[in-house]
Amino acid sequence: MRKLWAGLWMATALGATAVSPAPALADPAPDIGNWDAVLEQARGQTVYWHAWGGEQRINDYIAWAGKQVSDRYDVSVVHVKLTDTADAVSKVVSEKAAGIDDGAAVDLIWINGENFAAMKRNGLLFGPWVEQTPNFAYVDVEGKPTVRNDFTIPTDGLEAPWGMAQFSFYYDSARVTDTPDSAQALLEWLVKHPGRFTYPQPPDFMGSSFLKQILVEVVADASVLQQPADQTDADAVLAPLWGYLEDLQPLLWQGGKAYPQNAANMRALMNDGAIDIAFSFSPGEASSSIANFELPDTVRSFVFTGGTLGNTNFVAIPYNASAKAGAMVLADFLMSPEAQVMKQDPDILGSSTVLDLAKIPDDVRAQFEALDLGIATLTPQELGKALPEPHPSWMELVETGWQSRYGVAP
Repeated sequence: MRKLWAGLWMATALGATAVSPAPALADPAPDIGNWDAVLEQARGQTVYWHAWGGEQRINDYIAWAGKQVSDRYDVSVVHVKLTDTADAVSKVVSEKAAGIDDGAAVDLIWINGENFAAMKRNGLLFGPWVEQTPNFAYVDVEGKPTVRNDFTIPTDGLEAPWGMAQFSFYYDSARVTDTPDSAQALLEWLVKHPGRFTYPQPPDFMGSSFLKQILVEVVADASVLQQPADQTDADAVLAPLWGYLEDLQPLLWQGGKAYPQNAANMRALMNDGAIDIAFSFSPGEASSSIANFELPDTVRSFVFTGGTLGNTNFVAIPYNASAKAGAMVLADFLMSPEAQVMKQDPDILGSSTVLDLAKIPDDVRAQFEALDLGIATLTPQELGKALPEPHPSWMELVETGWQSRYGVAP
């Protein structure tokens, strides 16, 4: 596995400075029921994959996957690096407004629940297509129900799962012995250790995820978060979150007057000894960061005992994409046992698989079973309960409310 990864550094860094192409003539819609025809149509296509570019290890994995798809299927992959998924969605929206219903610039999006809900609601996605791909047969649809349900919204075959995620914290055991086990305990810990914790500035995904994690714990009735926000008294529901943040803010790193811009910046603060506790949506991130010399080997992980948010990472194809067949081929490869075991290796990403290991070929199952998940990775039993994500409408209110109260210039 390490030899494969080392070879990536010699490969072309796909998308290092990529930008979207000008609109082009589109091929006919793929024959979704005929995979051989999809493969044939995909040959020679270039897929412009719009995906977050703020994490080098993820960028490297995307480059590796792109090279595999190029070598095997003659499909080129260009990583268009985003700071915010909404930028890609806005591009699709503006193209639709301009009447560009074919041959558009965005072929595949690494999409989050909030933006998936908006694109689905407005008819901006191609499909359904996902469950007709060969590798979807390996996906664990029974044991991992969020592979078909994104932030309460049914995926309906419009987006393909490529990674599982659950919110977890990590800390430096050389400096911390008393990890908090709840949102309230985190406040109490910070009273004793002011300035030793922070979170990325929303709307960064990880910063917003921290706010959601706190919200599901402090809200009076978490079940209300499964409904659209406009179906309840949203101000009353969110009031405990704002009260919590009033207490939290002055205890943060830099007194809450500055924030890391993303998870990588937060991790660097931990590595530099500026903070003692950080967090991730990938349970294997701490071990992967240790393996890549981005964190000291004294780092370990923990979760809140009441549970932490869990979800699935997805990719989706816009309705007007130029290279729909190529995007389908890339998405199918991302679900393949080979790509999934590479992704779960803590030396690479440490991302939990979407697959049912009982369904995959014996040789790849043996590779999964042989993986050493790392000294800082919690077992599934230690991770505990995965809490459902709120309906996307709540995130819109949380991010807007946070910016009005605590927003600082990036």
